[in-house]
Amino acid sequence: MINYFGYLLDGANWAWSTSGSIPHLLLQHIEYTLVAVLISAAIALPVGLLIGHTNRGAFLAINIGNAGRSLPTFGLLSLMVTLVGIGTLPVLVALVVLAVPPILAATYAGIRSVDRSAVDAAVGMGMRPTQVLFRAEVPMALPLIISGLRSATLQVCATATVAAYVGFGGLGRLLIDGLSFNAYDQVFAGAVLVALLAIAFDLLGAATERAVVSPGIQSRGTRRTRPAPASPPARTAGTSR
Repeated sequence: MINYFGYLLDGANWAWSTSGSIPHLLLQHIEYTLVAVLISAAIALPVGLLIGHTNRGAFLAINIGNAGRSLPTFGLLSLMVTLVGIGTLPVLVALVVLAVPPILAATYAGIRSVDRSAVDAAVGMGMRPTQVLFRAEVPMALPLIISGLRSATLQVCATATVAAYVGFGGLGRLLIDGLSFNAYDQVFAGAVLVALLAIAFDLLGAATERAVVSPGIQSRGTRRTRPAPASPPARTAGTSR
């Protein structure tokens, strides 16, 4: 019978001094995830803010984003390896293509969902277009923007295991090496650690949202999602005595 927790509970696999240990692979996986998300945010956030604010080029940008979302990550990684060879570039390109669409779509949707009366009020106060964007629209769109970043981070964290296919580290090494040697406790350890890391990223994103989003906007979102109280049944004339 396979002891699925054997690899996780073996202290030798947690030694910092050992190359390829769980801490080293975990840090590599975090690095791949954060770098890919930061690059994706640097690309998608400005584009999403621009098309959301001006409502120009939305059709083209959103459809390009959806096309990128439909590309198979492993297939794109294999193509990039064929074109440019082994390196960090193919891994980052594949992960960035995966992360850009949710950030772009959420940013655009967040800006377009802002109450137009608030935008008109900002314009009436004499704000310039950039001030309207960053002082009125972005603060109110932050919940949706952060949700896009959280979604992209979860997808990248789960998919960064593909780095192991081209000889890099990360928690994908546990999956690839474990399958190669039929070490199913190692495969189990890799799957569990990837899931726990994704949950940790999501909790961090939720904490960040609570810290940066205005309490007024948070309470407004709560009021929107709270079901309306049931109205009392109408009294029929003649029923009262």
